[in-house]
Amino acid sequence: MSKTIFILNGPNLNLLGKRQPEIYGRETLADVEAQCAEAGKPLGLAVVLRQSNSEGELVGWIHEAREKAKGIIINPGAYTHTSIAILDALNAFEGPVLEVHISNVHKREAFRHHSYVSLRADGVIAGFGVEGYALAMRRMGSLLK
Repeated sequence: MSKTIFILNGPNLNLLGKRQPEIYGRETLADVEAQCAEAGKPLGLAVVLRQSNSEGELVGWIHEAREKAKGIIINPGAYTHTSIAILDALNAFEGPVLEVHISNVHKREAFRHHSYVSLRADGVIAGFGVEGYALAMRRMGSLLK
């Protein structure tokens, strides 16, 4: 029986593959979902991938994960640097949380160097492009053994 992992994506990630491909690459969220599903199969992990430009919707999905998911992989986008609400919701989730960023946020503008989500995350993957999601799936498999 598969363990469900919620992969939650914040604002503008619906434009993945189209928005600033020099930073975020040409792969889409559909590509990310396929890669994560493939990475999860041998680990017994099923994927539910969602994206929202709304902070409240992301918080609602984190609450839903309390009942339906064993772990959360989250790329909160710009909410990484601003959302105490997302941090509070993640603090109420009892399973592992992994934070993913496609770009290396530490090589970018100074405001991107701070993450509220990192205060809760069990690990952070940044700068590996969309491959970071599949890496997070492998790590999630290890954490849930």
